[in-house]
Amino acid sequence: MAEAEAMYRRAVEGKEKAWGPEPTSTLDTVHNLGNLYKDQGKMAEAEAMYRRALEGLEKAWGPEHTSTLDTVNNLGNLYADQGKMAEAEAMYRRALEGSEKAWGPEHTSTLGMVNHLAVLYKDQGKMAEAEA
Repeated sequence: MAEAEAMYRRAVEGKEKAWGPEPTSTLDTVHNLGNLYKDQGKMAEAEAMYRRALEGLEKAWGPEHTSTLDTVNNLGNLYADQGKMAEAEAMYRRALEGSEKAWGPEHTSTLGMVNHLAVLYKDQGKMAEAEA
């Protein structure tokens, strides 16, 4: 994990020097560093990376682009893992609504978002919402 973190940080720094902080290739690496931090249990660092990636992707692609929605979903996962249920629900709802617009209600990516929201409701004891 330490070696992976060093490589991601090096990649982010190099891309920032070469292309700047806002190109999507830089933001993709920032997002990946967020994933690594989450896997390491570094939740504050993960949130910072996800938020940075989200802000940049919203500017580059818009709030409903599928790449943006992936980051929204990962923020939801992070919040759910931390027990921040209201924040997780907000992210999952946003990801679901965007997925329905981007892919339609029956697409497997959309259904994955539905599943995340259902699990969140189940974990909160909201069985009627989870079942729906």
